[in-house]
Amino acid sequence: MATTVIQHVLRRLRDIGVTDVFGVPGDYAFAVNDAICHDPDVNWIGCCNELNAAYAAEGYARIRGAGALCTTYGVGELSAINGVAGAYAEHLPVFHLVGTPKITIQESHALMHHTLGNGEYDLFRRMSEPVVCAHAVMTPQNVAYETERLIAEALYHLRPVYMAFPADLAAAPVAGEARPIAPPQSDPDALAHVTEAIAEALARARSACVLPGVLIARAGLQPALHELIDASGLPFATMFMDKSVLDETHPGYVGMYDGALMQPEVRAFVEEADMVLAVGTLMTDFNTGGFTSRLDPAKTISVGKHRVRVGEKTFFNVELADLLKALTTRLPRRDWPMIAPKTLGAATGAGDDRIDAGALFPRLAAFLRENDILIAETGTASMGLGFAQMPTGANFYNQTLWGSIGWATPAAFGAAVAAPERRVVLLTGDGAHQFTVQEISQFARRGLKPVVFVVNNSGYLIERLLCREPESAYNDIARWRYHLLPQAFGCEDWFTARVETCAEFDRALEAASRAETGVYIEIVTDADAASALALKMHEAYAKNAS
Repeated sequence: MATTVIQHVLRRLRDIGVTDVFGVPGDYAFAVNDAICHDPDVNWIGCCNELNAAYAAEGYARIRGAGALCTTYGVGELSAINGVAGAYAEHLPVFHLVGTPKITIQESHALMHHTLGNGEYDLFRRMSEPVVCAHAVMTPQNVAYETERLIAEALYHLRPVYMAFPADLAAAPVAGEARPIAPPQSDPDALAHVTEAIAEALARARSACVLPGVLIARAGLQPALHELIDASGLPFATMFMDKSVLDETHPGYVGMYDGALMQPEVRAFVEEADMVLAVGTLMTDFNTGGFTSRLDPAKTISVGKHRVRVGEKTFFNVELADLLKALTTRLPRRDWPMIAPKTLGAATGAGDDRIDAGALFPRLAAFLRENDILIAETGTASMGLGFAQMPTGANFYNQTLWGSIGWATPAAFGAAVAAPERRVVLLTGDGAHQFTVQEISQFARRGLKPVVFVVNNSGYLIERLLCREPESAYNDIARWRYHLLPQAFGCEDWFTARVETCAEFDRALEAASRAETGVYIEIVTDADAASALALKMHEAYAKNAS
């Protein structure tokens, strides 16, 4: 039997490691939905809504290197577009498969459901253009070529792509074939020149520091950078978006660099170094401590995925993977100056003491174990664990740049689907949880067993810290009984608890560490229980606003 348009696309997605497609069905997408469900090597992962599906596909891509999302035309794809935009901002390849009306209907400009009633059928694809790096309408004649082009674009740019499947063409047989597009290669002369320039700059330096960035993780190059660090002896620090890109138990790790906000020892170590090698970093506001970092451009070498800036000159056609390999063989090992990283310290509080930030975050840090996947909601939840040292093999994920509230819960679901053999720990706040809490039900549906911590601080704490009037009504939310939600969502055998004191919290953590089911713990804190980083960020924004 001939391979159909959608079968061809699914086969190629499997080839790059995508074996699960998140989505919500719809009549225009039935041909795509059916093909996914009938493919023995691909799993349909139904979600509660399209936005959650997009977040889940993004979380999946953080683990697998790429993800896939399927929605119907118009109402479905527009519901998902915020999550797709987040994948774009966070440099994550997500393949958005959109089922559209039949070509005959589109060409007749018929007034169909899920349209704006004006006969235009390319409006929603055009709306998606700013948040994808490439797009195509998949037909029997072009699917072989366009699939290879879109895969190449997604992996080159580390961004989402948009694939439209007209309902009458998705199940049509493929006409023609195409070969996979080879990944880009470095220009040999440029690579040699940059390698030598970096080696000479480091040879002149008495002190140096590497800032490994999130693009290292997105490109799957952590082993290559680890090898370079081991071979050269270079120390490294990470910024907030880049936390756990490299193993934080490595002897070369010196701590978190967050501009002038936190850890002055690390700030001095990084900013006073004779040479800083920024590899795959993004200088965002949260990454730079509200733009308080002060890296001297003359002493900073910026290495991107496809280009390198040394001094005042930028070299193109230098691929990151090739440069890491070249530097590993070129740089001699040296005993560079080092400092020891600081941890969060011991937890405060005991017995009937209320749970404040000093009691909360050190306890959560101590709860983590090797190879955990920690998904921390953007805002005060993730800031509280930003300076916790992650165990060996554990990963810390948050949505630092896009910062869409509610992202973490479905993203944790996507991560759990991507790596069911690893423990997924979700840390979210009550305000964010109310956006996307339905996706808790999908964990139970798939037999997944996360550990979920919901910090109940009676509203949007991060907004209270950032706005001029913290007591404004818009920072308040409805009061929920969070610990009762898992049973309502079908998680009937989960361990659940609601804790208000340190003793209750300690008992719940002990039970959670031994649980063989999913875990859901509601942690009640005061409304202003913010971590040191969140308070520093508040001070920085208040200063800039005044």
